[in-house]
Amino acid sequence: MVKAGIDIVLQQAPVWSKQRIGLVTNDAARTHQGLFSRKALLDNGFNLVKIFSPEHGISATGADGAPMHDQQDPLTQLPVVSLYGEKLTPAATDLADLDLLLFDVPDVGTRFYTYLWTLSYCLEICASIQKPLIVLDRPNPISGLLSLAGGPLLDETTCSSFIGRWSIPIRHSCTLGELALYFNKEKNIGCSLQVVCCEGWARHQFYLDTKWKFVAPSPALQQFESTVLYPGTCLLEATNLHEGRGTKQAFSLVAAPWLDTTLLRHQLQAYGDLGVDFGEETFRSTSTRYAGETCKALLFSVTDFRQFDAVLFGFLLVKCLKDNFSEFAWTTYPTAVNPTGQHHLDRLSGVSNCCQWFELPIDAFKNRIAERCATSNSWIEKITPFLAYK
Repeated sequence: MVKAGIDIVLQQAPVWSKQRIGLVTNDAARTHQGLFSRKALLDNGFNLVKIFSPEHGISATGADGAPMHDQQDPLTQLPVVSLYGEKLTPAATDLADLDLLLFDVPDVGTRFYTYLWTLSYCLEICASIQKPLIVLDRPNPISGLLSLAGGPLLDETTCSSFIGRWSIPIRHSCTLGELALYFNKEKNIGCSLQVVCCEGWARHQFYLDTKWKFVAPSPALQQFESTVLYPGTCLLEATNLHEGRGTKQAFSLVAAPWLDTTLLRHQLQAYGDLGVDFGEETFRSTSTRYAGETCKALLFSVTDFRQFDAVLFGFLLVKCLKDNFSEFAWTTYPTAVNPTGQHHLDRLSGVSNCCQWFELPIDAFKNRIAERCATSNSWIEKITPFLAYK
């Protein structure tokens, strides 16, 4: 049986359970039995006094990139301090009446998913005011297989943002606990950090292997397969294509009113076996992109999770769209942390002026991707001393 860090502390009843505890969490953070983490802590006598919520709010349903506000938690009646609105990090005053901070938020194993960077700010503020930080670890839903780590390492000098502060690959193949240990050392943060590891989880396991019921970690990722495709198909955010927000297949499709799905499928298949099967459908857009219009969609279904290179697929998908459709365009993606929406492709890819790659002939483009993604080998060397699971 796979248990998360929250399950372990509940069965241990640690000595700090009666201290004044703050918790970074949301509704997606559950025990292996499906109970809300924060409610389970209270019900088991933990002295939880304050809650902090990342992007998408305490409900984990807030719109992508939309600022969240402080509130009272409807489940526990505790105050909730938003870490995705007026500020991204807890203020020293927010932590002044606490003895320690817990962090229990699910991740999806991808650099531009913001929960990781909320954790990075928690590391820094806890170090600066000398408060312990305890990370209740969770399995990486798209596995910890380092052979699947991929994508360019982020260039911190030109591309650092809240969808990628520090230099890791797009698909990092780590748990948040492992990354916390790595950053605490690599960035000389000096936080009093403890990671409560999962039990029964191994690096080769995907979310389906845990036998847990899938809980959407954010509004767009409504199914497990979307998390597998997300490290690649999220690049669509930087284009004028629809990535499926507002449908249950978000990030498992590409769509537009003008898209010739048959042509796109044939052109993608000409690249060879990309590890996906294709389907076609139409839907009426309910998101801001092509709002109210009927979109033609090409759907993606991964044939083998353990072999699928999501990052390569995403780059090739966007390249194929740009080369074959005159309607294709790069676009901005405004959010609370990037109001102008400029340079979104660079922030997603981690590479400055990444759009220039897509001007290359296809063979040169593939070579460029291969060269930059080979940096995952150096990532494996860097992260290996901090790995907590085999």
